[in-house]
Amino acid sequence: MINKVIDYEELFDSIFTQFKEVLVKLNNYTLPSVSQIALKYEANPYLILLSTLISLRTKDEVTLKASERLFSLATTPGQMLKLSQETIEQAIYPSLYYKRKTQNIIKISQILITEYNSKVPNEAKALLTLPGVGIKTANLTLNLGFNIEAICVDCHVHTIANRMGLIKTTTPEDSVVALSAIMPKRFWIPLNELFVSYGMQVCTPQSPRCSLCPRTLVCPKTGVGKTR
Repeated sequence: MINKVIDYEELFDSIFTQFKEVLVKLNNYTLPSVSQIALKYEANPYLILLSTLISLRTKDEVTLKASERLFSLATTPGQMLKLSQETIEQAIYPSLYYKRKTQNIIKISQILITEYNSKVPNEAKALLTLPGVGIKTANLTLNLGFNIEAICVDCHVHTIANRMGLIKTTTPEDSVVALSAIMPKRFWIPLNELFVSYGMQVCTPQSPRCSLCPRTLVCPKTGVGKTR
């Protein structure tokens, strides 16, 4: 039996085009919260970094409101350190683990001032040394703050990529490696924004709306039970 060679350029181009078309038809192509922050604040890496931290394990609508409350008070590391811990906590509440995130925001601001001249580093290795920053936060900051190609995998990207049979992984970290091996680089930056939007509207974590998806006949629907 001859295994068919997959043209990943063609495959991902088709997936991205179809996902966008569905979202446009739904008239509900809402940018994820951090992307909205990036747009509003002109791709400010510091604010993108903090907004991504706030977003961890937090609903999108909560992230956006919490980020905007905080950034109405401070938009630079120096300004942030003039705020009390209680003020920052109140601004980002009810983001999950808001007390721990507040501590990380303060520590990151201190480090940026003392070690990076108040600038966010544009390398993953340096970003990953900052408190509370994992590969998702680092890569999304590189994407939106510096327009640097990096694959950002959150729960939506991880779930959809595995559900469609593009990869077979158990953690988002493994998914970054697996997708990096097959996905052409031109898709790396828009991947997170598109898949998050699609995951919120169509390929939802529970009971995905497969009847709306043009790939439903070729999708193996790995791990899916009930569909709509």
